[in-house]
This record gives sequence, structure tokens and C-alpha cells, in this order.
Amino acid sequence: MLDGLVILLRLAQYGGAVVLLGTPLFLLYGLRVSDGVALVWPRPLLIAAAALVALSSVAALGAQTSVMAGSIAEGLKPASLGFMITGTSLGPAFLARALVAAAALLLLVLAKPSRTVWIAVALAGLVVSASFAWTGHGAATEGPGRLVHLTAAILHSWSAAVWLGALAALLILTIRHRAAPAADRILHQALHGFSGVGTASVAVLVLSGLVNSWFMVGPDRLSGLLTTPYGLLLTGKLVIFALMLVLAAANRFHLTPDLASALDDPEGLRVAVGRLKRSLIMETLLALALLAVVAVMGTLAPVSAMDMAM
Repeated sequence: MLDGLVILLRLAQYGGAVVLLGTPLFLLYGLRVSDGVALVWPRPLLIAAAALVALSSVAALGAQTSVMAGSIAEGLKPASLGFMITGTSLGPAFLARALVAAAALLLLVLAKPSRTVWIAVALAGLVVSASFAWTGHGAATEGPGRLVHLTAAILHSWSAAVWLGALAALLILTIRHRAAPAADRILHQALHGFSGVGTASVAVLVLSGLVNSWFMVGPDRLSGLLTTPYGLLLTGKLVIFALMLVLAAANRFHLTPDLASALDDPEGLRVAVGRLKRSLIMETLLALALLAVVAVMGTLAPVSAMDMAM
């Protein structure tokens, strides 16, 4: 039960982190400043994401301590929590994640939406997203490759958050879209603005993923992709990622141009937005599945570690 709780809390932290980083960045590069500030939904979305990260990080501290202590009763004792915070690298990461998210939450509650606020929240998202790499497999590598692996892990977390956080924003924009010249312009501008950043994010994801795989699997252990729990999950993650790429390519090279062509055709625009909405929903569901797989992978030993143990 505790292991399942740890996985669920990891998923909650991942979900909140991608929104905390990717969504405010999207508001900065994907929309005009006036449009990004005037929209109603970003502030409550970001407040929910910041609260989710803060609360789930604190809960994860207790859950992870309970796993190490053997029971919830033992894990919640001050001595056990104190050891987790002062004697391991996990505890400080949980606290840092919670405090940074709480600071972002306070800012979002007290300050009116503005470009400055979006920048500050995105910076908080950078710290939160990077913190997963500090205590993950990327930080476990020893020797001369440690810095390379850790850097790749951080870049992987950042690029995933930039992509998935923008995906969440695009989905909300599309679902809330009501045909009107201003709304049509904002939606098309958002899609066009994301195209370049999305492509760059995918490129960084692929390159950093290759580096991570070199350390966690290795070219001489490829059979482990089909014979170990971690390898099977990594294979599943790659399949989900490939499906997301297909949908993302369709959005960029077909659905977005179709939307642009239909801006002066109400019926054509309705059809184009409907197709875009369905595609974004499918891509978002795949993103949630991908995050769930990553949450489980974070609790398992990589292929390289299992090979060393044998």
C-alpha cells in the first residue's frame, strides 16, 4: 500500500510541476502579453498546480519515510522524519519542492496576473522540475559521467514540462473556445507560437533521453528492455512518446494550417477546432499515461543497476 501511495504522490508532483513550468512559459511566448494576462483560467490553474505540488511533496516526505521505516506509524515519528531530512538527499528535495511551490502559490494568490508573475512562477517551476533529477537516477551515477547524466536528467525534466504544460494550456484554450474574431486569433496565435518551442522541446527530450538511456540501460544491455521491469516500462514509455509525436506532428502540419485556412469560414472553423480538440484530448491522455509510467519507473532500479547486481 505504501509503495502505491508513493507512486501516486510522485504522479501528483509530476503533474503539478509540468503545469507550474510549462503553462506560464506558454503564456509568455505563445500569446500577446495583454491576452495572457486577460485570460481567466491561467491563474486558478496555476494556483491548483502550486498547491498540488506543495501538498503532495509534504505527503511524499511522510510516505517515503514510512517506506524506509517499515510502517506509517514509524515513518511519521519526529526522529524518522528528522533523519530523512538531515541524513538523506530525498528529504531536503521534498522540502525544497514544497517551499518553492508554496512561495509560488502565495504569489499567485496575492498578486494580480502579469508578465512578472508568470516569469516568477515559471522560475519556480524550473526549480521544482529540476528537483526530481537531483534525487532520481540521474543523481545516482558515480564517476566522471555523473555531471553529464545529472545535466541530461534535468534537461529531460525541463523539456518535458515545457511541452506538457503547454499542452495543458492549449487543451483548455481549445475546450473553452467560442467562435469570435478575437478568440479565433488567440487560438491560432497560440498554436503557431507553440510550434517552434514544441519542436525544440522534443529535440531536447530525444537527445537527453538518449544520454539517460546510455547510463541506465547501455548499448550492451538492450535485452534488458524486454526482460526487466524497468526495461519493459521504458519500452512502454517510448511507445507512448512515439504516439504523442504522431499527434503533435498532425497538430502542427495539418490541424493548425487547417485552422488558419478556416478563420474566415465559420463552419470550416467549427470543424477544424473540433478536430484539434479531439487530437489534444488524446495527446493529453497519453501524456498522463506517460507521467504514470515515469512515476513507477522512479521506484525501480534501472537495467544497468540490475545487471551490476547480477
